[in-house]
Amino acid sequence: MVGLLKRPIVTEKLTAMQEKGVYAFEVEKDANKISIANAVEKKFNVTVLSVRTSTHKGKTKSQMTRRGRFAGRTSSWKKAYVRLKAGDKIEFFQNV
Repeated sequence: MVGLLKRPIVTEKLTAMQEKGVYAFEVEKDANKISIANAVEKKFNVTVLSVRTSTHKGKTKSQMTRRGRFAGRTSSWKKAYVRLKAGDKIEFFQNV
């Protein structure tokens, strides 16, 4: 269950949203909202109020080299926005 969370997403926009109690994580593609909420509650010992998810499609990339053009694709991934109860916090950089 805790293995659903791959990594936290830390950007300027999400750092501002953390003041309102919203955190974002990259999660497994087959994870649902209930399992994401349970995993966050278990791992960080907080209370989750709501979960929003979005799926991002992989992009097609191409590279020109001496030997010709190579085409590839980046992986698709899923993002989850988690809203916590007022007063709860998640510290990503505890050991820094």
